[in-house]
Amino acid sequence: NAIVIDIKDYSGTVSFPNSFEKPVYRKGCVVSDLQNFIDELHDDGIYVIGRISVFQDPAYTTLHPELALKSKATGDVWKDRKGLSFIDVGARPYWDYIVQISRASYEMGFDELNFDYVRYPSDGNMEDTNFTWTGTSTRAAMLESFFSYLHEELKPSGAVLSADLFGMTTTVTSDMGIGQVLEKALPYFDYVAPMVYPSHYPATWHGFANPAEHPYEVVNIAMTEGKRREQALNLARGIATTTPSKLRPWIQDFNLGATYGPDKIQAQFQATYDAGLNSWMIWSAANKYTVSALLPDTGNLRAEH
Repeated sequence: NAIVIDIKDYSGTVSFPNSFEKPVYRKGCVVSDLQNFIDELHDDGIYVIGRISVFQDPAYTTLHPELALKSKATGDVWKDRKGLSFIDVGARPYWDYIVQISRASYEMGFDELNFDYVRYPSDGNMEDTNFTWTGTSTRAAMLESFFSYLHEELKPSGAVLSADLFGMTTTVTSDMGIGQVLEKALPYFDYVAPMVYPSHYPATWHGFANPAEHPYEVVNIAMTEGKRREQALNLARGIATTTPSKLRPWIQDFNLGATYGPDKIQAQFQATYDAGLNSWMIWSAANKYTVSALLPDTGNLRAEH
């Protein structure tokens, strides 16, 4: 009953005509009739989620290299193995840019704003990185400051907010070098979406030689532990244990590590339900989905999406 549309993609391109400060980075990626499309989706009863890729932003680093993550060796803008550049998480002027985009998107009619790449980079020569804006703060603390700022600035608008996190944030307590800690994200968002793609878990995780071949077990273990940690946090914060969970996992519909047909996809649905959750989002980079796994009649599944 929902669709996710890029508001700002991996390149930093904003998908609707606007006056934001940015260079033209990807031609043909601005949708002139996005407002009309959102209206049509609403007419069909579809919940419209707008995805905003945050700190990975080659377009903005081109325009404002002073806010970018730098290379220690050269002093230039650092790039990962794919040639993509990042804004330093601590660059507060950029936070206001994200807030500006978020407000405009909510006014356009998006029902929910989904923030992705809310993290420090991980794919590249990390020993060459120079975080000039982060200062002495830890990465987890700096990222939490951003979450808090986003929450406070957007709360008056009434916008529903969600954040995408690495899947292993539900089972690992450290920030894994990227700044993401589950408990430091939960208070500031309406939904938190761990990307629990089984193919992205390392070999031997929980004893599975190839986690991709065990979609039910991976998703169920990950989300059960995530929910346990969420409930412990709620208890510590004086929040009722009957409060609905904010957790809504991203699950896998693509072949990586194993072939993903209807059985493996529906196994992830069931794993989510059996963890006590009733909502999920499904991802395919090619934007091609296994229709037979998504039909209303899903056989022996014991809950409904």
